[in-house]
Amino acid sequence: MTSRCIKKSKVSILAVLLGVSLSSGCSTLISSVTQSFAEDLSAAILNNPDLAMVRDGAPSYLILVDSLVARAPEDAFMLQQSARLHSAYAAAFVVDEERAKLLHAKAKSQALASACHGMKNACGLDTRPYQAFERWVNKQGRRSVPQMYDLAVSWAGWIQANSDDFSAIADLARVKALMLRVSEVQPGYDDGGVFLYLGVMETLLPPGMGGKPDIGRRYFEQAIELSQGANLMAKVMYADQYARLMFERELHDKLLLEVLDSPVEVDGLTLMNMVAKEQAQTLLDSADDYF
Repeated sequence: MTSRCIKKSKVSILAVLLGVSLSSGCSTLISSVTQSFAEDLSAAILNNPDLAMVRDGAPSYLILVDSLVARAPEDAFMLQQSARLHSAYAAAFVVDEERAKLLHAKAKSQALASACHGMKNACGLDTRPYQAFERWVNKQGRRSVPQMYDLAVSWAGWIQANSDDFSAIADLARVKALMLRVSEVQPGYDDGGVFLYLGVMETLLPPGMGGKPDIGRRYFEQAIELSQGANLMAKVMYADQYARLMFERELHDKLLLEVLDSPVEVDGLTLMNMVAKEQAQTLLDSADDYF
């Protein structure tokens, strides 16, 4: 539904937000308007360069999205949008560890529910035996990419928030399987964001402990190439996860200085690019102590 159509349906939007009970004959229209509203809301947040505004205002939007999910608890699209927003907000702004765990757990739960209600044979993906999970993943095609990717991102955020829990870390294999399938079916999805996550997963550990930093480096470079350098977080994570791991100071500083000199306003990436600039400056400020 276009923005023009949404403007024409202001009364319908207000009805949804106020929880007015409408006839069943209007349910399809209302569902469409609600989904368009949620999608536009998500885009508005992710494209906002004002970190302070988003940091302060996003909780209200999250509560609003929660109300829309409560209205349609089996709506795969609404669950997916909510999971995406909760995961992004927690990753970008939440410092308190316990609060981060709660938000990431909610995002993961909603992403799993979205898959369950929106994809064939996708319920219980976090509990089925790994071999059965892997068989399911390998059957997925291009139409499944958005939900597979959002599920993997939310799941990865939950693992990071619970990195002190070995049972959570064990789920990395499932997240990696999802990301690898996305990279096979649609490698350019989300401007190559899948390779950013794969790069992080391969550089979590040094080579002596099972890490594969050389593979991780190639993944980071693919992420940068596919986004044409627009995804600044790819360079920040390349510096943080690979260059620091391998003690490559020259590469570390080069990547971070490039981030600080780059424009931030890119559709779908603006908010995270602003976060990337903040993190790049922090890493540069601590480089002398690290290397």
